Amino acid sequence: MKNGKIILVTGATDGIGYQTALELAEAGHKVLVHGRNRDKSEKRANEIRNKSSNPGVEAVWADLTDFKQIENLAGNIKNNYDRLDVLINNAGVFENEKIILQNGYERTFMVNHLAPFGLTLLLSDLIISTPSSRIVNVSSMAQSGSIDFDNLNGEKYFDPYNAYAVSKLENVLFTYRLAELLKDTGTCTNCLHPGVISTKLLHAGWGIGGASLHSGAQNSIFAAVSPQMEGKTGLYLVAKHPTKSAAISYDKTIQKRLWEISENIWFKALGKRISL
Repeated sequence: MKNGKIILVTGATDGIGYQTALELAEAGHKVLVHGRNRDKSEKRANEIRNKSSNPGVEAVWADLTDFKQIENLAGNIKNNYDRLDVLINNAGVFENEKIILQNGYERTFMVNHLAPFGLTLLLSDLIISTPSSRIVNVSSMAQSGSIDFDNLNGEKYFDPYNAYAVSKLENVLFTYRLAELLKDTGTCTNCLHPGVISTKLLHAGWGIGGASLHSGAQNSIFAAVSPQMEGKTGLYLVAKHPTKSAAISYDKTIQKRLWEISENIWFKALGKRISL
C-alpha cells in the first residue's frame, strides 16, 4: 500500500489490540505490535505478518507497569523510525483486587493511565513531526462520572469497578487536554468506546461475553486511518460517531490537574521531566 502508515498499537498481543493490528496490517500499513515481553510480541507479530502477508509488521515490547521500560520503548522507536503516523493506546487491564506494584503505584492506574500518558509524551516529538499524525486512546463507556484526586492510587479505598471506571475517565480527560495542547500542530487526538467486546478484560470484570473482536477493532481503525477523521480532534467516538463523554471530562480545571499530577509522577520516576 503506497500510502501505508506506520502505526504503533499497544497491547496488541491479544484481544482488540491484536485484531486491530491484524486488520491494519491487512490494509497494508506498517504495524508495530506491542506486547509485555519480547517472546510474546515477536510470536504475535510473526502471526500477523503471516496472516496478512505483510512483511512490514514488527514487534516492540515493554512492560507497561515499568516506567523505565516505557521510556526505553519510546527511545527504541525514535531510534528506528523517522516518523510515527498513528499511536493507538489500546492496552488496558481490569484488576479484581488491589495490586500495588514495586514502583508504588496501583496497577489499574499505572497501566490504564500513567503508561499511555507517559508513552505519548515521550513519543510526542516524533508524532508531531509526522504530517497529519493521530493519537487514539481506547477508553470505555464505563468511564466514571467523578474523580477523587486523593484516591488515584487507591489510597483511601479500592473497588475494582471504580478503579477501572476512573482510569477510563482519565483516558478522556487526557485526550481532551492533549487535543487542546496539540491543536495547532496538525496532530489529531481522539478517544473512543470500542463496544462491549468479548475479551479477557470483559470476562474478568463482568463475567459476560460480548460482540466480536472484529467489531471492537473497527472503532480504533476508524479513528486511526479513516479519511473521515482527517483534521478532527478532541472527540469521543462511539460506533464511529462523536458522542458526549462523562460531563466531568469537559472540566478544563480537572483536565489540567490530572495532567500536572501525571507529569509529576513521571518526573519522580525518571528524575527528569517529560513534556510536549
